[in-house]
This record gives sequence, C-alpha cells and structure tokens, in this order.
Amino acid sequence: MVIEKAKTACETSDNKIANHFADVSKMVDIGSDAKRNIDDIMLSRYACYLIVQNSDPRKKTVALGQTYFAVKTRERELAEKFDEFSEEQKRLAVRSE
Repeated sequence: MVIEKAKTACETSDNKIANHFADVSKMVDIGSDAKRNIDDIMLSRYACYLIVQNSDPRKKTVALGQTYFAVKTRERELAEKFDEFSEEQKRLAVRSE
C-alpha cells in the first residue's frame, strides 16, 4: 500500500511518522440524518510528497502531484541561489519561470 511505503520512507529518513501521518476519525452522513464514525488520516505536506512520489504516475492526479512538487522544488532551489546569480542570470531565471 502506498501510504505504508510513504510511512516507511518517513521513518527511514529519521522523521516521526506521527508528526506527518495523524490518525483521526470523523463523522460522515450516511443518509436519513444518520451519521457514522470513520477512520481517516491527516497528512502533512511532507507526507503528501512521500505519497505522491510512491504512487502510480500513470494516474492523472498522481502525475499532477509529482509535477507540482517538482516545480515547487525548483522554485525553492532558485530562490535559495537567486542572490548568488549575476544580473544576467537573474533576468534569465525570471524570464524562464
């Protein structure tokens, strides 16, 4: 299961699973004004990243998630190095983004 793989990756990288995968329960409507308690998981951004990276990229939602995290990672890399760029490199970076 993808969530279990993501939890393993989380733990292997010395992160606490409970900090990123919080088991919760919530009430949902099941009709006729009745409600039922179901188990759910609240995910951190890091957990979402691990899940999407361990999922099937042939699924559109997964492919979009992988693209999202790739773009955000690149933006972060550029932001961290932006001050080191020459003026020409800054212009090119802004133009290409």
